[in-house]
Amino acid sequence: MRGHRLCQSGGVRILHVSDCYLPRLGGIEVQVADLVRSQSAAGHQVEVATATPGGRVAGVHRIVARLPFDLPVHPRGGRHLLRLMAARRPDVVHVHTGAVSPFAWMGVRAAVRAGLPVVVTVHSMWDPVTRLLYRVLDAVTGWSRWRVVATAVSHAAAVPVRAVTRERVPVDVVSNGLDVSAWRPVAGAPPAARPEGPGGTEGPGGAAGPGEQVHIVAVGRLAPRKQPVRLLRLLLAARRRVPRHIGMRATLVGDGPARGAMERFLRANRMEGWVSLPGRYSRERIREVLDSADVFVAPAPRESFGIAALEARAAGVPVVARTQSGVADFVRPGEEGLLGRTFDELVAAVARLATDRALRERVARHNRDTEPARCAWPAVLDGFDRAYRLAAARVAPAVRVARDRKG
Repeated sequence: MRGHRLCQSGGVRILHVSDCYLPRLGGIEVQVADLVRSQSAAGHQVEVATATPGGRVAGVHRIVARLPFDLPVHPRGGRHLLRLMAARRPDVVHVHTGAVSPFAWMGVRAAVRAGLPVVVTVHSMWDPVTRLLYRVLDAVTGWSRWRVVATAVSHAAAVPVRAVTRERVPVDVVSNGLDVSAWRPVAGAPPAARPEGPGGTEGPGGAAGPGEQVHIVAVGRLAPRKQPVRLLRLLLAARRRVPRHIGMRATLVGDGPARGAMERFLRANRMEGWVSLPGRYSRERIREVLDSADVFVAPAPRESFGIAALEARAAGVPVVARTQSGVADFVRPGEEGLLGRTFDELVAAVARLATDRALRERVARHNRDTEPARCAWPAVLDGFDRAYRLAAARVAPAVRVARDRKG
């Protein structure tokens, strides 16, 4: 029986449904691909259904329509997904949604019609407009009564989901996963050299000494919703608060439609000499940048998780982020970094870390010596296994009723 299989330690047949998947590169795409690899390595039989065009890959079913800009949507996706589920007979369907994910919700509907256990993972922060949309859809379709199970990638992301479902859907928090060991500093290696001018020594009480240079790093897509120009304003405000004898340089890794506005801001404020926009980097090059970083900044207020901030934390870098973002799940004030609720508080946090070398080194040492265990793949897989079992338990009564009626 399907429910019995999900309660055993053996392999489970899992079908992931996601609008976006490789070869597209983004937070959801990469995270789902890493989850697929980790579950496969754990002995599960894992397949993916996606509306993203791409080459033929074993276990990836591309349900693609010819639409402008290769939009990951299919007008008859539900019908195709229902046929796929009937043919592949998964033990559980795991659906991945962003703010609005039409193809993914077609997968939810198809799995419910097929009587399969369904887990929906919400990868984004539902803003007021999105919450209103889902309430309207619930009024029309009654989706919150479909016996699905939901997970969110952080406690911050779970709050708006619970507000919409009003406890009709179980909502657990299962972190995004990271191969923590791949980001850890090399054991026994000294900290990366910090460029210093003449006389660069530690000042009284651990304060930064003359000539020291502090390297600030941020990684992410340069999209308007991430407010990258506001990040530049933050750096400029922090530079004005930091004594001039402390050098500051910033590397903002990533690319996107806001790059032009950022370049104009840098020119207008004469920041090109200490702020660089090198473009998109591979994971290997990001690790190299983090090796020389003193502070990592993730200032977006509606960050549902912050995988780049987690990578920096795992690499031993102090993190500055919003109190109300998903980053707060793995960064505690004064432990793994500093948090701020407002723009001014973020500016103060960056300036404090740039000025207080002793605090910087204490936080960095803590991050190097302790792993974010709840974000490591074994913990993440355990969390999803629990969600799968709960989904099977919720759908079992309905399956028995349907069998009784047929009998």
